[in-house]
Amino acid sequence: MIWENIVLAFTSLKANKMRALLTMLGIIIGIAAVITIMTVGDSLLLYVENEMTSLGANNIMISLQERTDDANKFSAVMNSMMSTEIPGEKDLISIEMIKNLYNKYKDEIRAITVYDIMGSGQVTQGREYANVSIAGVSAGYFASEDHDMIGGNIFSVRDLEEGRNVAIVSSIVTDNLFNGDVEKAIGSNIEVSIGDKYYTYTIVGVYDYVVQSMQAIMTSSYDITTEMFIPYKTSVKQTHNNSGVTNFYIVAKAGVDSDLLANKIENFFDGYYRNNNDYQVVAFNMQAMVSMVSSMISTITIAISVIAGIALIVGGIGVMNIMLVSITERTREIGTRKALGATNSSIRIQFIVEAIIICLIGGAIGIIFGIIGGRIAAGILGYTTSPSISSMVISLLFSMATGVFFGYYPANKAAKMNPIDALRYE
Repeated sequence: MIWENIVLAFTSLKANKMRALLTMLGIIIGIAAVITIMTVGDSLLLYVENEMTSLGANNIMISLQERTDDANKFSAVMNSMMSTEIPGEKDLISIEMIKNLYNKYKDEIRAITVYDIMGSGQVTQGREYANVSIAGVSAGYFASEDHDMIGGNIFSVRDLEEGRNVAIVSSIVTDNLFNGDVEKAIGSNIEVSIGDKYYTYTIVGVYDYVVQSMQAIMTSSYDITTEMFIPYKTSVKQTHNNSGVTNFYIVAKAGVDSDLLANKIENFFDGYYRNNNDYQVVAFNMQAMVSMVSSMISTITIAISVIAGIALIVGGIGVMNIMLVSITERTREIGTRKALGATNSSIRIQFIVEAIIICLIGGAIGIIFGIIGGRIAAGILGYTTSPSISSMVISLLFSMATGVFFGYYPANKAAKMNPIDALRYE
């Protein structure tokens, strides 16, 4: 009986192809939207986790933030970052404070990273150019960041201490300016324009910049902006910004409890900021931050997926509506079947199966579109992921459940028809 009902369902759908497609449209859109959002959410989660993990799971972020009653450190830091309030020079974390911190906990601290964004500009060499974002970094930066050096070296002690005009550039810069000849680039002078100012640096190192697949398709190497590193003291001298920083990173030594060290750092800075009514310093390890961000992204993804799932309800209503129309059109058929001995349950199952088939086909098409849409959207982030098998199975089961739920009322109405009335229906 089940197989016969499936054959009947396909026969009915084949007889009304356009109506069947329009009926499935709501289911297709709903399933495709949910799978696309889940795929993008997984891709975004992977992207954020990789970016933050690259900073080091054992690293500690120390940040200046506005005083707040929010007990959640990450939330407090994010709110502070979005604030329009600009801390004054007296509020900033001074280099002297950072030196004192290192001297006190040097047995637990492997390296300290101070990062100063100088600005975005353009490196030029004759007619060739490359877009860069210039950052002044301390000695500890290369201990916390994993950059694959393909030529030259990182900054020497003298480069850092004397604030020399030296730079570490990406392979994109050498590709654009030196035709990919890394050896030729090392020791060469380059001119960088930032706004209306020009600076000259000597290249001492080149790191490998991996171009993401979607980035390579959508942009040329001349449109990609990569980081160019200079010594922190060089950046301070050129920008005259030696008042302090709002955040920096610490790499804890192996075997050191980063949570405990973070608490010690907060207590250390409390001594400096105890009488500051506007700002305080917070510290937390990156692993905790990764967990909090992952949880937040997962929650947002689920919430948006639920909202997108409303389209499934709309699609289900469309299925119910078309099934009611179909039953009205096939009233005489129902009467004939009942007159020949068909039971109420067999009539009910016939139309429920038809509703399920409509939803399953729509769900399958929706999954295909969802996979395609998800891959395209996730590829833009550079981390192409596929929806999990479980999400696709759940989507199909949900489609089936939609067919049962919204198909039951029309099917039950057909099953309860009086055969005499049905046969006399015009």
